[in-house]
Amino acid sequence: MKETNFGEKTRVLVVGGTGSLGRRIVTACLAEGHETYVLQRPESGIDLEKMQLLYSFKRLGAHLVEGSFSDHQSLVSAVKQVDVVVSAMSGVHFRTHNIPVQLKLVKAIKEAGNVKRFLPSEFGMDPSRMGHAMPPGSETFDQKMEVRNAIEAAGIPHTYLVGACFAAYFGGNLSQMGTLLPPKKKVDIYGDGNVKVVYVDEDDMAKYAAKTLNDPRTVNKTVYVRPTDNILTHMELVQIWEKLSGKELEKNYVSANDFLADIEDKEIPHQAGVGHFYHIYYEGCLTDHEVGDDEEASKLYPEVKYTRMDEYLKIFV
Repeated sequence: MKETNFGEKTRVLVVGGTGSLGRRIVTACLAEGHETYVLQRPESGIDLEKMQLLYSFKRLGAHLVEGSFSDHQSLVSAVKQVDVVVSAMSGVHFRTHNIPVQLKLVKAIKEAGNVKRFLPSEFGMDPSRMGHAMPPGSETFDQKMEVRNAIEAAGIPHTYLVGACFAAYFGGNLSQMGTLLPPKKKVDIYGDGNVKVVYVDEDDMAKYAAKTLNDPRTVNKTVYVRPTDNILTHMELVQIWEKLSGKELEKNYVSANDFLADIEDKEIPHQAGVGHFYHIYYEGCLTDHEVGDDEEASKLYPEVKYTRMDEYLKIFV
């Protein structure tokens, strides 16, 4: 498949550009040659790290555009300056949970009337396939579907980018809850460890986002990030680490019943996390359906040399 080149420069506004994924999307859009704008919200003005990050983007050539979710017209004005809007609003319970705020963005995009593509904050499990999800984690999927429904009702051209576990949260820690580092001696294995999971480096997710936003092949479609070499079972991920580290870990096989046994005793953010882990590692929600070459990111954009998990894990050795 040939490298993609869709001609003229695209003006893109990144909302949530100072977040973990958002900052990577800004960088990827700049690298892709897009004229990149970043929404600068008033609350950023009292956060030193966010302000430093925003001005580092400006030095790289990005434009800062003031706008607030409490000021509808400011959002409309920001949106009118661009062709494409990408949202990277946080949607995890243990951090800020801002998915519903995007409804205000949808309203602004509809009023502005000029946006050729909107990529809402998705990037993980496909919410359209998660109607059976356990509460309270189901809230994330319900809210993402509410945003999708609003986008489609407004007739806004869109792309939904979904389908993988971020390596920072699921890879480096060998998918252990409560840490971002690999275990030293003992590892919990979910079920028999043989359910297929998809992992992706956040930098690669950002690169795919930057590729899709002006690709005519992806308009009004769901694009799955499912890079072939990163479709691994939990056990395969652990074995990659064992080979790199030269140490075999003691394995504790956790049945589904044991994994869910004390979920109601946990705090709400932890309950949500447990539910998501269950759907990924016990049900296989990321890989229990077929994806065609024309809807899978690594096939659409072979020029993106994505990071394999054996490469990713080397930094922890």
